[in-house]
Amino acid sequence: MSAVIKLDHLSKDYGNGRGIFDECLEINKGDMLGFVGTNGSGKTTTIRSIMGFIRPSNGCSYVNGLESYKNASVIAKSIGYVPGEIAFPDLGSGNAFLKSQAEFLGLKDMSYANELVNILQLDPRAGLKRMSKGMKQKTAIVAALMANPPIIILDEPTTGLDPLMREAFVEVIKKEHEKGKTILMSSHMFEEVEDTCDHVALISDGHIIDCVKMDDIINRPSQEFKIEFNKADDYERFKKSGFKIIRDQSQYQQLTIALPRNDSSSLFKALSAYDVRFISEVKYTLDKHFQEVLEEKKNVQ
Repeated sequence: MSAVIKLDHLSKDYGNGRGIFDECLEINKGDMLGFVGTNGSGKTTTIRSIMGFIRPSNGCSYVNGLESYKNASVIAKSIGYVPGEIAFPDLGSGNAFLKSQAEFLGLKDMSYANELVNILQLDPRAGLKRMSKGMKQKTAIVAALMANPPIIILDEPTTGLDPLMREAFVEVIKKEHEKGKTILMSSHMFEEVEDTCDHVALISDGHIIDCVKMDDIINRPSQEFKIEFNKADDYERFKKSGFKIIRDQSQYQQLTIALPRNDSSSLFKALSAYDVRFISEVKYTLDKHFQEVLEEKKNVQ
């Protein structure tokens, strides 16, 4: 399968360790990739390189087989893009901006734009200069999606949105994904990409550290359970029962154990012989996975 977006040893070195370095990544048609990392980790520089706004120091990025920097104006026609920092032209109202974008894109039918305006509760009559951060974000989202682009690139798209509007946006982007769109969405919020993406890449200090399938996170081969005992002798006795203990908190008479997925029945059967205060599953999250990856990297260094 040929990649719609490809990073081939992409670097942009600003000096003093700032920039992005030797990035390799492929996003295939119909995939939705989450791109996570802290502020300053290199997410925006990577996205601007893909859009062709920045000349790489080394390597290349490609969109539909075209090198980004040399073909920026061509690839822009197939991409719906929400930048991390929104700066509107001096066009008065949101309506004027959306109209100018529609003319640029050759869009005649504004029905989907109007649908998005309603979903996101945007008032496009407002002046661009007087808009709040959230209103500007909504306007940029409508402009990016209204022409039904096959590729969508979103740089921290929910910044400035309240929780209800975040939920509305997530539903919109899920529907875009269902249409077969190829989507790259950067975020510093793990829950946001967990809920929407097929794959998630982690960037740290300008390096792509890991890329994981969300299915591997959700359906990993083992499960973890936290158990707390009412009696100290039960706590001590269970420790000798043969289950794999990965955390022992003696001050609480509490153990965390790991066992194969779908083998919890053996655990509950064993626990029937003990006085248990509580038992709960410890969910394995994307955040936890990446923390483990970063810790392992630090130990290797």
